[in-house]
Amino acid sequence: MGKLTGKTAVITGGNSGIGLSTAKTFIDEGAQVVIFGRDQKSLDDAVETLGDNAIGVQGNVTQDSDLKRLFAATKDRFGKVDILFANAGVADFAPVAQAGEDHFDKVFDVNVKGVFKTVQHSIDALNVGASVVLTTSVSNTKGMAGMSAYAASKAAVRSFARSFSGELVARGIRVNAISPGPVATPIYARAGMSEAEIDAMGKGMADQIPLKRFAEPREIATAALFLASSDSSYVVGTELVVDGGWTQV
Repeated sequence: MGKLTGKTAVITGGNSGIGLSTAKTFIDEGAQVVIFGRDQKSLDDAVETLGDNAIGVQGNVTQDSDLKRLFAATKDRFGKVDILFANAGVADFAPVAQAGEDHFDKVFDVNVKGVFKTVQHSIDALNVGASVVLTTSVSNTKGMAGMSAYAASKAAVRSFARSFSGELVARGIRVNAISPGPVATPIYARAGMSEAEIDAMGKGMADQIPLKRFAEPREIATAALFLASSDSSYVVGTELVVDGGWTQV
């Protein structure tokens, strides 16, 4: 029997990277999974990869109507939600002197408002004793050039893990945050960086990490599994850092 046998999980940003790897891990541990993302083709491809225990719902975490449809579809197919992984986010970087209003709004709309709305719309769908996991980032504690808006958005998510816990713990719902360091996913390319820029940034970051490499998505997925399962039954409001020692050593 898997750690999540009989459980239903909703994963936003579940069609690629950390989200898709986590969906695979959850299914391997017995869960039924609903993945949510903006791109229909990548959702379809992900569901085909995941198999019969997964469905995909297309939508945007900043849109109330899309989130209502997500949880309605989940209820219709699998019933109430035992695990919510609010993982969808954008990585968009710019120096503060050059960052326009569009840059700031894009980052905060998805990374802050999107997480807030996702949890808000999930509340009636969550079972007593459910686990909510939020994706933040080690950038919320590091002063990294060009990442001021992104880092601030992830610091807000870290704060949500505490405040949401204060509201939901009476129902036995645990809220925690997972805080990855650099992960080998397509997110950097989607941030508009060239291959050369990604390679240069990757080398510079890897040199600073005690393990001397980026994380693989599966390594973040197994940490998310810990927070989603009963293995973390006495863990509430915390930030689980998974960064190869970058901020710890």
